[in-house]
Amino acid sequence: MIRPIVMAPDPVLSVSCDAATGDVTELARDMLDTMYAATGRGLAAPQVAVSQRIFVMDCTWKEGVPDPRVFVNPEIAARTGRQVNVEACLSIPDTPRRVERPAEVDLSFDAPGGRRSERFAGFAAACICHEIDHLNGVLITDLPEADE
Repeated sequence: MIRPIVMAPDPVLSVSCDAATGDVTELARDMLDTMYAATGRGLAAPQVAVSQRIFVMDCTWKEGVPDPRVFVNPEIAARTGRQVNVEACLSIPDTPRRVERPAEVDLSFDAPGGRRSERFAGFAAACICHEIDHLNGVLITDLPEADE
């Protein structure tokens, strides 16, 4: 089911989310449907008015290689390197912003069977940081504009 995307300055976008508990399967499915319908590459739960620590992303679907991912209670364990990208946000349309992010992140998250860890680089690392910012109540407009 496609859910409405919350737009800034809605207060749900500026508060830190609670841990996700229970079965989030339906929420995750709805979030992926919503993200694809909005032609995004990532979507955090507060963007659909749910203040829980869950986000979805698919960094490659626009290139014809779908890779839908769901991250529940994610935490960045390590950050390395530096990259600067122009980022957009589904909750702040038409407001791209140059943002500095780490080039790589080590992410831990809840998965069936227990906690998992995985390393992400490049665009995926930037997307993860963007979505975790949402879970912490931070928007790209709250960040300083990055230099080259």
